[in-house]
Amino acid sequence: MPSLTRAEATERAAAITVTGYAVDLDVTAPGDTFRSRTVLTFSTEPGGSTFVEWEPAALISATLNGTPLEPSALAGERLALTGLAAANELVVEAEMRYSNTGEGLHRFVDPADGRVYLYAHMFLDGARRIFPCFDQPDLKAPYTLAVTAPEDWLVAANGARVGEGGGRWEFAQTKPLATYFVSLIAGPYHAVTDEHDGIPLALYCRQALAEHLDEQADELFTVTKQCLDRYHEIFDVRYPFGHYGQAFVPEFNFGAMENPGIVVFRDEFIYRSAVTDGQREQRANVVAHEMAHQWFGDLVTMAWWDDLWLNESFAEYLGTRITAEATRFTETWTTFAMQRKAWGMRADQRPSTHPVAPTDVDDTALALLNFDGISYAKGAAVLRQLVAWVGDKAFLAGLNEHFAAHAYGNATLADLLAAVSRSSGRDLGAWADVWLRREQINTLRAEVERTDDGRYAQVTLVQTAPDEHPALRPHKLCLGLYDHGADGAVTRRRVVEVDVDPETDGGRTVIAELAGEPVADLLLVNDGDLTYAKIRLDPDSAAAVPAILSLLDDSLARAVLWSAMLDAVTDGERPVAELVTLVLAALPVEREVVIVEDVLRMTRTLVDRYPTPEARPAALEMLAQACDRLVAAAEPGSSRQLAGLRGLIGSSVDTARLQGWLDGANVPDGVTVDADLRWLILQRLVVLGAAGPEQIDAELARDRSALGEQAAARCRAALPDPEAKARAWEFVISDPDASNRILEATAQGFWQPEQLELVAPYAERYFADIPGMLARRTGMSGERLAVTAYPSVVVAERTRELAAELLARTDLSAILRRVVTDGDDDLRRALTARG
Repeated sequence: MPSLTRAEATERAAAITVTGYAVDLDVTAPGDTFRSRTVLTFSTEPGGSTFVEWEPAALISATLNGTPLEPSALAGERLALTGLAAANELVVEAEMRYSNTGEGLHRFVDPADGRVYLYAHMFLDGARRIFPCFDQPDLKAPYTLAVTAPEDWLVAANGARVGEGGGRWEFAQTKPLATYFVSLIAGPYHAVTDEHDGIPLALYCRQALAEHLDEQADELFTVTKQCLDRYHEIFDVRYPFGHYGQAFVPEFNFGAMENPGIVVFRDEFIYRSAVTDGQREQRANVVAHEMAHQWFGDLVTMAWWDDLWLNESFAEYLGTRITAEATRFTETWTTFAMQRKAWGMRADQRPSTHPVAPTDVDDTALALLNFDGISYAKGAAVLRQLVAWVGDKAFLAGLNEHFAAHAYGNATLADLLAAVSRSSGRDLGAWADVWLRREQINTLRAEVERTDDGRYAQVTLVQTAPDEHPALRPHKLCLGLYDHGADGAVTRRRVVEVDVDPETDGGRTVIAELAGEPVADLLLVNDGDLTYAKIRLDPDSAAAVPAILSLLDDSLARAVLWSAMLDAVTDGERPVAELVTLVLAALPVEREVVIVEDVLRMTRTLVDRYPTPEARPAALEMLAQACDRLVAAAEPGSSRQLAGLRGLIGSSVDTARLQGWLDGANVPDGVTVDADLRWLILQRLVVLGAAGPEQIDAELARDRSALGEQAAARCRAALPDPEAKARAWEFVISDPDASNRILEATAQGFWQPEQLELVAPYAERYFADIPGMLARRTGMSGERLAVTAYPSVVVAERTRELAAELLARTDLSAILRRVVTDGDDDLRRALTARG
């Protein structure tokens, strides 16, 4: 299918006004297709021509204004419409194909009970797989949906249900929606309902998860209600789409999707085993994030994909903010600093970096590439900096003006900046140019000069930029002065607000008010994490971190320090040995579970790639010791204990101990070895060669669930056996019928650092085979699989040579070029760290 270009979309939007869609689906037939009938009405200048996107499996009929269309009008997944009248009616009927990629109308057979479930996911340009449409964000229209389904099924959609009976479900016309927000679920879904402030609420999941949803519904409804209340406090426009349904569906590619009236989540968010408070916070944050989209994205939609940040950056910022302000999860900015912002920073330093608000998104294929850490997390961090600069009152006033002006329509970056400029009285043009229109990240480094009597002679905040992206930026941030007292306590003596203006200071900001101040044990740059920058401490402060880190009361301050250390190791400025030494000293007494989880996750990634194969076992052993100490120190049954245990399972080489836990022997007090922990232990045993196919089959017999099937696939791919590796690779690369989630699980299990000699030859296979795989499996599903299957543990110059050879080709898709470019850059960093 050709990607819709911006030029085509602009021309079509200027010519067409869409007045409505009536979509009627029949999902009762067996097999891999369903029936779709659509009536699409639109107006234009008479005599013109246009096209709709459409991908039928078999065309039954198509008429334009009562005249049948020739079959030849459909070519390249576009249906040509010519000889248009002022008012037009397109009526089409076709057999459409279900998907197994999480795009279009996805069909899933639950291995737990054989039940069939459907859900629609239209993003980014998947609506054509269900009905013909003008598939671009600025041709919004109301939708009327009807579905014929088996009589024991439940169907829910964007619109309110107005009729039901005999397997026929009819829904009210929606407000104007962009095509990629249209959605439905259909199947024997379990539902839990409630109501809040006049808004009907519903939760949906598969029957196999019903008991877990019933247990967790109160928490989910509580978070939903708290977030609705807080959004209603800060926004003048109430939730604009009537009912608020949240459906947890299988094999979903994203964390969630903000479809009005029927927000869709991956059903891993309905927990079947013990989870940490960090995971519960993440779920609450996703609920708040998707709710923010009801205003940013759904009510006011970007005109074209270059303003994606108007959706995702705002939802990321507001999701974090509202979760902290309205729910029991008050430390979400700590999580943001540790996890989300770090994701944005990594993406921003790669060769594929792009501005938050790029100007060169020429087609929908390029738009898909920008759904990354820059558009989400960097944009949110930049918005936090904007709020610090203009003030919260002015910021919210600008947003409300923006909603009032563009409700149920489309808007651009210029529209939003104009509204916030008016509300704040500040010209945001220059600010937007350096923060939104330019890529890459600055580094802020403290330079300290001391007097002989232990006072600051001068403190200078030095801002630098990469040579290839030399822009310096204004920053509003804080410096924190911390003292380590004789009693062992660490106190924040003072916070100094700093305005960095490269136009006046040339990148060297002298903090005059610190002159003569007694030198602090720790001078923390960006205390409070208000700005977006790489942080480097002065040498004395860096040396004090191991003694001070665990004693800081403020979890956000600890997160800033951990993030700076992890970033410095990633850049090769500090060795992995120093990181694991700090982890061993500080992590066992860390109080905030999200810090524990993210430090362990990032440290394990670095340990797997940065040390030489000879040095890796010692680093992994120190990581295992840190986890062991954490498990021993944590309160039994606590989130910290569970996070530490997971880290210990993944880093331990003590197969007897692991097997004992699997058998129920010597399990730490407070730990239940539930289904998810059993699979985690078994996978580690498989990697270490202490368990094989028989144990995998036995465990799957115990756990005939969707997650069990995925875990079994992961374990089979991790078997240290040449034949098992060959089967796994062929499955990932060649099987067109496998589901997206099983393929990803197989790729996740394949690359194991402990099996380097066995998997290294598959680096050659990756670069030879991956173009063909992406030709068969496109979109988000293909991209995720290509990333997961990348030979990231084969840290060798030969891997980089193979990447360069592939990148030299001129026929690569934009997705594959991005995946290989980023994967190669990660290997470049690892090789640099090895020296």
